[in-house]
Amino acid sequence: MNKSIITNFIALISTLLGLYLGNHILYTVGLFALSGAITNWLAVHMLFEKVPLLYGSGVIPARFEDFKLAIRQLMMEQFFTKENIDRFLSNGSGASTSIDLTNVIEKIDLTPAFNNLVAVIENSSFAPMLAMVGGSEALQPMKTPFIEKMKVSIQEISQSEQFTTLLREELEQPDMIENLQAKVSDIIEKRLNELTPQLVKEIIQAMIKKHLGWLVVWGGIFGGIIGLIAALTTNF
Repeated sequence: MNKSIITNFIALISTLLGLYLGNHILYTVGLFALSGAITNWLAVHMLFEKVPLLYGSGVIPARFEDFKLAIRQLMMEQFFTKENIDRFLSNGSGASTSIDLTNVIEKIDLTPAFNNLVAVIENSSFAPMLAMVGGSEALQPMKTPFIEKMKVSIQEISQSEQFTTLLREELEQPDMIENLQAKVSDIIEKRLNELTPQLVKEIIQAMIKKHLGWLVVWGGIFGGIIGLIAALTTNF
């Protein structure tokens, strides 16, 4: 979040310098830039942390059950469908010593996962604060990094030794497709039950928080522009 610190520092210095020099334009530009940058910084902070007396803060850890449910639905409805399992078994991969789902993961469209994340935020008490910084459009720059990180995480899960061993053992049983679906669902369910609000917060932070720093930068820039307009118009 160095971008946020630098933006707030520049805005603060401009405000103090304008006040010291008695320069109304510099003071107003700096003050408006500082207010915009701090407001957006607070909005980003409130996504991940609970702030006393500020209702709606800490929405990510507070809604971690919704994230867990969305991840489970994604895995079962996009990856481990009967069609995908049947295709996997029919090409003989089930007998291999290693199981690689990388190609399948790369072909899956994870846009719905990102849309679900945006929808959770929009339907939460954080929505008014999000609207102040541009609404859901402000989150769109994080879409590609989010999808890339999600694919990496899913690949790591699918390539773990426990996952591979259980998958191969299940392929040897009767009614393998239905049994396999149930076993995979159970593995995912148990793993998701190990997640805590703190861990969910850290996962989401790793995906998008560094990119949210640009909200602070643009808040400072647009705040400065508005301040410049305000300072110039007061001279008429």
